[in-house]
Amino acid sequence: MTARVLVVDDILANVRLLEAKLAAEYFEVVTAMNGADALEAVQRTSPDIVLLDVMMPGIDGVEVCRRIKQNPATQHIPVVMVTALDQPEDRVRGLEAGADDFLTKPVNDVALFCRVKGLVRLKMLIDELRARTGADPLGLAAAESAADLAAGRVLVLDNRLTAAERIRGLLEAKYEVTLVTEPQQAFEAFGAAQGGFDLIMVNLDLEGMDGLRICSQLKSVETTRQTPILILVEPDDHQRLLRALDMGVNDYLIRPIDKQELLARVATQIRRHRYTEQLRLTVRASMEMAVTDALTGLYNRRYLETQLVQLIEQSADRGKGLSLISLDIDFFKSVNDTYGHDAGDRVLQEVAGRIRGCVRSGDLACRTGGEEFVVVLPGADMPVAEKVGERIRKAIAGKPFMLGPASHLTVTASLGVSNLAAAEDTVEELLKRADRALYRAKREGRNRVVPAAA
Repeated sequence: MTARVLVVDDILANVRLLEAKLAAEYFEVVTAMNGADALEAVQRTSPDIVLLDVMMPGIDGVEVCRRIKQNPATQHIPVVMVTALDQPEDRVRGLEAGADDFLTKPVNDVALFCRVKGLVRLKMLIDELRARTGADPLGLAAAESAADLAAGRVLVLDNRLTAAERIRGLLEAKYEVTLVTEPQQAFEAFGAAQGGFDLIMVNLDLEGMDGLRICSQLKSVETTRQTPILILVEPDDHQRLLRALDMGVNDYLIRPIDKQELLARVATQIRRHRYTEQLRLTVRASMEMAVTDALTGLYNRRYLETQLVQLIEQSADRGKGLSLISLDIDFFKSVNDTYGHDAGDRVLQEVAGRIRGCVRSGDLACRTGGEEFVVVLPGADMPVAEKVGERIRKAIAGKPFMLGPASHLTVTASLGVSNLAAAEDTVEELLKRADRALYRAKREGRNRVVPAAA
């Protein structure tokens, strides 16, 4: 992994030391000797992470961090504050300014590369999500506000009860803490917790259990994979610490645990988790918007055409049938003309709901435009497709559409059905045959299902 790191310190020896360590690990290093130069370097070089000394003349590190995090163009850049061991108040000030993490002087190599690599991985993820959304919809400040408004949920896995109770006592004033003593209880807690947890804390030195294996299991299961893990380790347990970081553990605390550091790291992990989850939700929503019809929630024509190509290929390869229903609401123009477009929209939404209630989860229901719908039935031959079409027709015609407390309307639909005729059949031909059958249904009196001619 490589990235651009901005190192900021007013003491040249400190700058050169960090620069040498990072360069040896193939990081690109940019340096600054004061707060003003640091802010200019952030704008000029767009670093992937900033290592920022707290104590500097002029603009100190806390103010530099605050300005970076207040700027929408730079607020997503991780900032690690470098503090002295005898300055715990600086951690609180840095946290309030938006710092993502802390390092203490003298900087330990394991801690340095853990923090830098972990935050760089996170930034790469955020950059990808931001690129997909085209913008940062909430911004880090909004994510932090959301974290403040709702109490974070922390799951502590530790069978050394005295230590676990101490952790819970330090956290429960601000967070909702669940304490479990076995891995299975952790997974059960996730299943019972609506919305899951914001952080999992695991004691790596569990009695009678392999803490590393538990972390591996948590990272391999879908329900817990995206939840950050913070491990508790002994001071001399470097080998297992490095293995844990390699498998994706997000952060660690070395015993004896400092209360301020515990609170700072828990708050940081929860803030990051909620921010990335919000970005993931935004990406998912934007992807759904690209393939679904906004009015009815069914898939749109673009999605139909792309998926139908694959479904035809799969049906041909597996030797299974595939059928398609083309549906058009009868006399829909008169609904809009008589009752208005709002009523017409409600009819379209209700038709979509009734179609959805008549098909299987693996079927593809789409609104292709106006009052036109298409349903794709993988694995279905023509007789089955005709039965499904008749079920849809009855669902639409059999119950009035309510337009108001005292106003209702009977709606019918005409349907045409086609099926995959040969392996070389195309999307266009399959749709065209269903449309021809639909037009026949219109000509023959509407409110009926007509199969395509063989």
